[in-house]
Amino acid sequence: MQHRIEELAREAGELLDTHRIMLATAESCTGGWISQSLTSVAGSSAWFERGFVTYSNAAKEEMLGVPATTLANCGAVSEDTALAMARGAVDRSRAHMSVAVTGIAGPAGGSEDKPAGTVWIAWGQKLGYAEAEHFAFRGGRRQVRTQAVVAALEGVVRRLRAS
Repeated sequence: MQHRIEELAREAGELLDTHRIMLATAESCTGGWISQSLTSVAGSSAWFERGFVTYSNAAKEEMLGVPATTLANCGAVSEDTALAMARGAVDRSRAHMSVAVTGIAGPAGGSEDKPAGTVWIAWGQKLGYAEAEHFAFRGGRRQVRTQAVVAALEGVVRRLRAS
């Protein structure tokens, strides 16, 4: 899986560089793993703008501007929170594009409605557009986090190929 992450990070970098687009990340359950993967690529300073690791709700509010009402009404692991994180990452950086991840890596912390492995990933653009996707990953904590990193990078690549 690590090889797949490295391939995706390189491809994302090439596409970002080709399109002359800067990317920002907003990460909760992945704890900066997406940023680390991208900045492992030589030359990433040309297309990686910054990463926000917003593990707590307070960090999501303070660093990304996620409304407290969104967190209270929808929860930290929700479509609305992921979208707000993606928009906040673009709004509070010089990036043109963002990817945001929030989820429950487990093994604890889940509920019947949101079991461990529940992850929301959102991708945002400078003009305010954002879209989110729900994932139900299986496995232990490391496996859930790994799958989330892969899905986030695949989404970046897919969106850049389409533009």
